[in-house]
Amino acid sequence: MFQAASNVFRLIAIGRTLARYDALFPLEMLDATRPVAYLARFMGRRRKTDGRPGERLARALTELGPTFIKLGQALSVRSDLVGEEVAEDLSRLQDSLPPFPTEEAKAALESDLGAPLKKLFSEFDPTPVAAASIAQVHFAVTLDGREVGVKILRPGVMSRFQKDLQLFYWLAGIAERTMPALRRLKPVAVVETFEDSVTIEMDLRLEAAAASELKENTAADEGFEVPEVDWQRTGRRVLTLERVHGVNIDEVPGLEEPAFDVDALLETAARMFFLQVFRDGFFHADMHPGNMFVTEDGILKPVDFGIMGRLDRSSRNYLADMLLGFLDRDYDRVADVHFEAGYVPRHKSRDAFKQAVRSIGEPLFDRPLEEISIARLLAQLFQITETFEMETRPELLLLQKSMLVAEGVGRKLNPSVNMWLLARPLIEQWMIENRGPEARLRDTIGDALDILERLPATLGRAEDLASMVVDGGLKLHPHTVAAMRGRRPGQRGGSGAMLFFAAVAVAALVLAVVALAVD
Repeated sequence: MFQAASNVFRLIAIGRTLARYDALFPLEMLDATRPVAYLARFMGRRRKTDGRPGERLARALTELGPTFIKLGQALSVRSDLVGEEVAEDLSRLQDSLPPFPTEEAKAALESDLGAPLKKLFSEFDPTPVAAASIAQVHFAVTLDGREVGVKILRPGVMSRFQKDLQLFYWLAGIAERTMPALRRLKPVAVVETFEDSVTIEMDLRLEAAAASELKENTAADEGFEVPEVDWQRTGRRVLTLERVHGVNIDEVPGLEEPAFDVDALLETAARMFFLQVFRDGFFHADMHPGNMFVTEDGILKPVDFGIMGRLDRSSRNYLADMLLGFLDRDYDRVADVHFEAGYVPRHKSRDAFKQAVRSIGEPLFDRPLEEISIARLLAQLFQITETFEMETRPELLLLQKSMLVAEGVGRKLNPSVNMWLLARPLIEQWMIENRGPEARLRDTIGDALDILERLPATLGRAEDLASMVVDGGLKLHPHTVAAMRGRRPGQRGGSGAMLFFAAVAVAALVLAVVALAVD
């Protein structure tokens, strides 16, 4: 009861801030919070209210602080929740705040790394080069002469985040209980995803691990290089990375010297995005221009690894099949992919879904190739989810946002080139290697072998279950128990024979699959 009352008073304070920017519409969407919105509108004095609703909301969220800035960025991929126009406005929400005092930064660094500053760095620039909602960055030089960037978490940001998170869970729970139509959009799951994302951002050891994993994945890829992590100077609140020298990628078109091959940069960006998503299933999900540098020798170097995306094999297969289906105008295949993946419930009409898919795909082909946006295609696809009861897939929404940002960078580099068409040969090669007959046979055999490998443990659990049922309150006939154990009444040692015959059966299944493939 006390927590609920606290949340109500906090919500009223938030509502007053939203009211000052004429941005109360998020609270007006829910029946349970509509009275709070009315009260806040009565109590709050409006400031200058120029701009679209999403722009006004972005300004209000900035005033509300770090957690709300991150919330706005998370909502920028949820056009299904806030609408396409608001989502687009929130995507431009700047994650920047005034820096916190350098003395606090030094104190946090020394506390986290357990050593005085002079024993860690020979030089430490007191002026931060960047200050965001969660952390700020200082340049420094290590004792052995290496130039590094040092990211330091804002003091107290974690405790404030936890307090705000309690409110978000409370509101999400109210939404699910009082608005059945929203349950499909999984408001509580959205908050959980948000919590996971920001929690990772607030433990800089996890960001360091993400940078290390991305560097390992892309070590052999030409034209792309991830900075080295300095693990000796990294902790929960401090991350030290190799300093990157270069220019932001969106500054390249306006430069006269050095003369970069813009098309080569665009091809590298498209190739690396594709490889991260499809080959590795692990991609940089915050690739705005400020997080991608170009060195003098034309190497792309990303920074800021706090927001990363993961896609499992089935999601990658779905994406590849779907994207090629759209590019080939094969709407039957696009529809089949969604039903096969279980994204559209079986009771929905396949033909109706195909028609909806066609309505999304056909307008693309009336436009010049350079204007085709795969990210917007995905966004429109997600917008038809309500009609066909498709459940929200947060990882795909994060990917869609990342693609939208990548497209923006690509158009800045060369407006006449579509970066996804540059990646099409890679998609087709990946499809041959991972979705062709040989790949499907390999996956089927692998699945069968996995079943065989798990059989001993499965049979052991079955035998334990049989013994438990016999020893418990439910009494089974001795013949039934013997059958569950794989032997006749009074027979001993039958499990080995049962396992043998099960193994032979799985082996026969594998051989049958191979035979069918050969035929």
